[in-house]
Amino acid sequence: MRFAPQERTALFIDGANFYAATRSLGLDIDYRKLLDFFSEKSNMVRAYYYSALLDSEEYSPMKPLTDWLAYNGYSLVTKPAKEFTDALGRRRIKGNMDIELAIDMLELAPKIEHAVLFSGDSDFRPLVEAVQRKGVRVSVISTIKTNPPMIADELRRQADQFAELSEIAAAFTRRPADARGRAASREEDPA
Repeated sequence: MRFAPQERTALFIDGANFYAATRSLGLDIDYRKLLDFFSEKSNMVRAYYYSALLDSEEYSPMKPLTDWLAYNGYSLVTKPAKEFTDALGRRRIKGNMDIELAIDMLELAPKIEHAVLFSGDSDFRPLVEAVQRKGVRVSVISTIKTNPPMIADELRRQADQFAELSEIAAAFTRRPADARGRAASREEDPA
């Protein structure tokens, strides 16, 4: 990925989409390393993480991660997810954060030179185009290595640059030994 050291950059992480991509690739993200990776390459202005959370559960498996992110350099944007039963009687959860991400990116566009979007959702193509019209360079990070690909072709074509997640992930993932060592200290540092 191309970055200029003084380039004002912001990360926009679609939590659900990024989680699905990393899970499909078998990656375990170290969010501290992720922030460091982009901070070393550019002038990091902000790193947003978007996630819908279930309020109905007493304990959410996302809670340790979202708490850690909120206290360690990420701007955490959440809202309650909605739980419903579909026509076939299956329990479904809906928690789309696209609007929140789009508003934040558009509002921050005059203050940044580079937006990095972690998502493959085709709904973001018009957003990327609008931000580019404001003079902001947009990189999209997702994967085409899964079947089906996690990134929509129209989003990949609209981006100024596309980064294949599996090719850059070594810089911000845990190695298997890290994961074993973390199992004992999971309470301390969920990143």
